[in-house]
Amino acid sequence: MPVLAHLSDIHLGQDHGGDGGARAEARAARVMAYLEALPGPVDAVLVTGDIADHGRPEEYAAAARVLASARHTVLTCPGNHDVREAYRAGLAGEEPSAGPVNRLHELPGLTVLMLDSSVPGRDEGRFDEETIAWLDTTLTHARRDVPAVVALHHPPVALHQPSVDRIRLQDTERFAAVLRCHRQVAAVLCGHAHTGAAARFAGLPLAVAPGVVSTVTLPWEGGPGIAFDHPPVIAFHVLDEDGGLTTHQRVVVG
Repeated sequence: MPVLAHLSDIHLGQDHGGDGGARAEARAARVMAYLEALPGPVDAVLVTGDIADHGRPEEYAAAARVLASARHTVLTCPGNHDVREAYRAGLAGEEPSAGPVNRLHELPGLTVLMLDSSVPGRDEGRFDEETIAWLDTTLTHARRDVPAVVALHHPPVALHQPSVDRIRLQDTERFAAVLRCHRQVAAVLCGHAHTGAAARFAGLPLAVAPGVVSTVTLPWEGGPGIAFDHPPVIAFHVLDEDGGLTTHQRVVVG
């Protein structure tokens, strides 16, 4: 049964209290050290966007340094804080390009599609025509007897946190239509919300990863709206033989 570790929103370079980004990098490094110390393997570590806080080259240099510490395969996609050109150069070792960053990864017993839902200069998400076409074509040619998960940054449904819902994925009908055409898709995974959540989208399980750098509080919890004193949280996803998704969340203490 494939097992995925899922983290999101590490925001390397985020200056909190004038620390120059040291806090964000330390929290991300703590999570990676926790994963490195696991006695058993996971099939991949997914990082669903907002890897950098400002999209600067030095932030991706820090990301490469922190994420390279893993013994596991690390798969990433951009978020609204990321900049495609610097992301490509700093994380993928590619020539800078402003086009969407969509990637197919074939793991033992699992296909993972990492999608770019970012809109340059905007906080909300939206898939352009290139990405929708890529998703449909890639799933058409992928093995039908191997389950697939589709990962992106922006949640495609409302999570009932107003500040997050205002900047979630827009124009979701085309996305849902493609997913419904490909029965091998088992789940949708995303980040962006800085709070762990579970829902359904296009008839599929939807799992939202908690935030590493901070936690967004919910309206009925009160508080400031975003908490920097909560510890990082990550998720583990297990896909069983019937294509079902089970998610466990773990607090990573210092």
